[in-house]
Amino acid sequence: MKTNNIKRVGLIGNTAKPECTSIMRKASKLIERTGRKVLVDGDAAALAREVDLLLVFGGDGTMLRAARSIAGSKTPLLGINIGGLGFLTAVPSKELGRALEHLWRGEFKYESRALIEASGSCHGKQICKAALNDIVISRGALSRLISLEVSVNGELITRYRCDGLIVSSPTGSTAYSLAAGGAVVLPTAEVFALTPICPHALSNRSIILPLDSTIRVKAMNPAPATLLSVDGEVVAELDTDEEVTVRRSKSVVRLVRLPNSSFLEALRRKLQWRGAYV
Repeated sequence: MKTNNIKRVGLIGNTAKPECTSIMRKASKLIERTGRKVLVDGDAAALAREVDLLLVFGGDGTMLRAARSIAGSKTPLLGINIGGLGFLTAVPSKELGRALEHLWRGEFKYESRALIEASGSCHGKQICKAALNDIVISRGALSRLISLEVSVNGELITRYRCDGLIVSSPTGSTAYSLAAGGAVVLPTAEVFALTPICPHALSNRSIILPLDSTIRVKAMNPAPATLLSVDGEVVAELDTDEEVTVRRSKSVVRLVRLPNSSFLEALRRKLQWRGAYV
């Protein structure tokens, strides 16, 4: 993008974080000093239609909500991290000024991130929800295993006895899937990761599948034992024999990638990978 193409910048943030409001004010002043217009709105989808760039202040949860809201939009997102681990919010708040300078000089690239979606019928109601990180089918409040029958492209994988199953997008490999023992994959990889949560059979392991696969997960327990969550938000209860289909969404989101930013470097830094000591 040419520098003069960024004329209107939208700000959206997690105002539940006390420091978020002050950092957004600082960003607004820095942007307006360059003659660019700043717009602030709690509705990310509406804001994305009015601006050339959307800055998202908060943690990965704030970024996930914004990304789902503007799915399919060409408006790019840049996350400003305010505390927490933050793989999606790439810029630490203390580096805000430097990040803006890179933007004004046109020193950045776009990175398309695939969304995934869950569809099906739950208690007679049709659902279709998109996720940037993951879709999770898991047990409810009762502390007991659930049964999930899982197939890929019409072929049965197995019937899991577990606390749940995570279907992760490439972007989501460093989220819940990682905590459950799943593989880390590059966010631009064209793959799903299927990771069982606390499976009863120790031989059950995370599986990597092509992103053009069609994954079907059937609940084998009566409601309310099994819940469907999208990016951490519960969207439905599944009853016996109700099925959720997970596939790649037709929509993507565009993230801004600044110079010297690297996913592998972020892994080393955020997960404190140090290597072996001799």
